[in-house]
Amino acid sequence: MTLSPTLSPERARALVSRFHSISVLVAGDLMLDHFVFGRVSRISPEAPVPVVEHDHDEYRVGGAGNVAHNARALGGRVELVGLIGHDAQAGRLRGELMTGGMGAEGLVVDPARPTTTKQRIVTTRNQQVARVDFEDDTEAAGDVERALVERALRVLAHADVVVVSDYLKGSVTRRLVAAVVAAAKARNVPVLVDPKIPHIDYYAGATVVTPNHHEAETATHMRIRNDVDARKAAKIFLDRAGCQGVLITRGEHVMSMLNPAGEAHYPAVAREVADVTGAGDTVIAALALGMAAGASLAEAAQLANHAAGIVVGRFGPATVSPAELLEAFPEHSTRA
Repeated sequence: MTLSPTLSPERARALVSRFHSISVLVAGDLMLDHFVFGRVSRISPEAPVPVVEHDHDEYRVGGAGNVAHNARALGGRVELVGLIGHDAQAGRLRGELMTGGMGAEGLVVDPARPTTTKQRIVTTRNQQVARVDFEDDTEAAGDVERALVERALRVLAHADVVVVSDYLKGSVTRRLVAAVVAAAKARNVPVLVDPKIPHIDYYAGATVVTPNHHEAETATHMRIRNDVDARKAAKIFLDRAGCQGVLITRGEHVMSMLNPAGEAHYPAVAREVADVTGAGDTVIAALALGMAAGASLAEAAQLANHAAGIVVGRFGPATVSPAELLEAFPEHSTRA
């Protein structure tokens, strides 16, 4: 059954107008995306690989940082908690976060690991040649884990919503999630989790967990081909994760939601799909802001669905502005 009627433009406007006053804690695995752009005109005589003549470099925040970037683009005030190394990449990452208007006071330095960095060699025609990963995915422990928990609780004391962005890179631990969930529950603050299945037992008590299609299939040991399958998978996932609600993002096709109030399925609203990269980050950012603004899960899911419909029409990780999100709703007037 559908939980609510279609979100009206008036209700969407009321919710989105509150985004600028919402404080968001994003806790999770931060990454630095380093793009090395160049031209390819020949094959190496040393091996059958292209020779890339360097043109320029670009840096972007990735992982939990991209969730934060999406929340900031939608108008939220964002603070990040996660691990970085004691290296040049950490300085670059801090700089990118500050430039993007995101708080970096919650970052914890672990000298024993590098700042997680994805270095991509890309041609000037946006064709990826290779990727080099710099990372240590050992789960945080000891003093480092205690520092993560302390920073998270400090930020949570004035946050309106929490997003846990788990990429299995070491920042998200059972102790961290348990501490965040308990503190958030005491303040009636929603906790949303973008999960990784090996950590599914960590997320008990979370308000909403947002697995993608493949993660939901892996966790439930079943195929999801239609809404009926999605309903069954969501129920199994909800029970296994011990969370209050589940939102399964099914690629460019549909989103399926289940919580104690019922279920709903939201068909994709994208006019044209160019790239689904980072769409999950957009979904959870919009969902979090919507819920913090007073939306029901069903209403917030509709905001997230429209936001995702915008970003999948663009190449690469993209963000959505409040104005763009509102324009996605029928009968919206920019004069209002």
